[in-house]
Amino acid sequence: MKKTVLNELNDELLNEILQYWIRFAKDSVTSGFFGAIDNMKVPDTNEERSVVMVSRFLWTYSAAYSMYKKEEYLEMADYAFNYLHNHFFDVVHGGFFWSVNADGTPKVIRKQIYGNAFALYALSEYAAALYKAELDASNALDEASSSDKSDGGKSRKSSMNVINIAWKLYQLLQDKAYDSEYKGYYEARNRDWSWTDETKLSDKDIDCCKSMNTNLHIMEAFSALIMALGSIFGKKDFKVIDVQKALSMLITVHVECILQKNMHLALYFDRKWNVLEPNEISYGHDIESSWLLWEAAEAVGDMCNKKSVRQCVLAIAEVALNEGFDEKTGGMDNCLHPDGKRDSDRIWWVQAEAMNGFFNAWQLTQDKKYMNAVEKLWTWICTFQKDKSHGEWFNCVHKDGLPDAASVKGGNWKTSYHNGRVCMELLKRCGC
Repeated sequence: MKKTVLNELNDELLNEILQYWIRFAKDSVTSGFFGAIDNMKVPDTNEERSVVMVSRFLWTYSAAYSMYKKEEYLEMADYAFNYLHNHFFDVVHGGFFWSVNADGTPKVIRKQIYGNAFALYALSEYAAALYKAELDASNALDEASSSDKSDGGKSRKSSMNVINIAWKLYQLLQDKAYDSEYKGYYEARNRDWSWTDETKLSDKDIDCCKSMNTNLHIMEAFSALIMALGSIFGKKDFKVIDVQKALSMLITVHVECILQKNMHLALYFDRKWNVLEPNEISYGHDIESSWLLWEAAEAVGDMCNKKSVRQCVLAIAEVALNEGFDEKTGGMDNCLHPDGKRDSDRIWWVQAEAMNGFFNAWQLTQDKKYMNAVEKLWTWICTFQKDKSHGEWFNCVHKDGLPDAASVKGGNWKTSYHNGRVCMELLKRCGC
């Protein structure tokens, strides 16, 4: 990748994305995060707050600390963790609520497995960041004492505290959300983890027993948990091996059940993995799944057939490039609806995950068409997706380059996660 692009990614991450959310996302009155922020940086103080939003902040700033060792990033992670643990954690039945009201009281108390997957993903990354901070502190007592003086350090838990919370959540998901007969994970449970028919994530989804989206992000979370457990306890610890076995199963589910013959991922399923209608083709999820599948394969090693997974990864990327990427504009289309109508809007997360997915495909093949797509996507983002007046990226930009004014800049779905992650992911892969 061109050095100029790497410099731009680094600058975007440090000076734009990470600083934007530190400055504008926090609700100091409730010690939480605003549920919505418009394009003029004005928050909606009454909007509910989701576990997904908080977990995504926790993941981003934990990962940023591990990469840059800047105390302000760990303090932001501390802030997110405290909000997550104090207001979303169910002290009675375990796991995390789907959402809370603006004042921090529980709102939707259903155990959405997707939301708990993101909590696990974030807790794993936070534990890894804390462990690195503790190692650094043990080697420099002067740095440790200055860290203890910070607001974040006063209430900071240890990496062992956090990894134990993550491990218990993993065990809870295995006990309450895993389908031992037909494999994979259920979509949702009631607060007490009993069966519920109310499962859909949003108004865009349908009630279903299992979904691509939930199982995809459990896979992502398990990969992160393996890395965190391996760092803290060692790669041969029984906990690592246990999660590797679960993750290997999920890889098989994705390849044999979720991935269809046309190399697109179906979205909704019954318990036995029969596809439920309607199903759109989601180009963003397709390309995101390709690199997350490979990340999972790397995490389990010999427990999966990596050659077979590699073939699937590249087949998904190839179809996503041919069908979803617009060579002329450099943007990634959103989806193809069941009626055949194409949605060519450019959604912020789709552009970010397309960069990750195509870069991964380039690393595996050295095929220039994938690097060409990565560079064109970055040009599209810098030209149209970025809000040069008020900061961060527009949620949605039409194919003609005009932003959708009705889409919020930040909130329960849009945080620092997707665009922050692509910057960090590509920089790390390039050895920066």
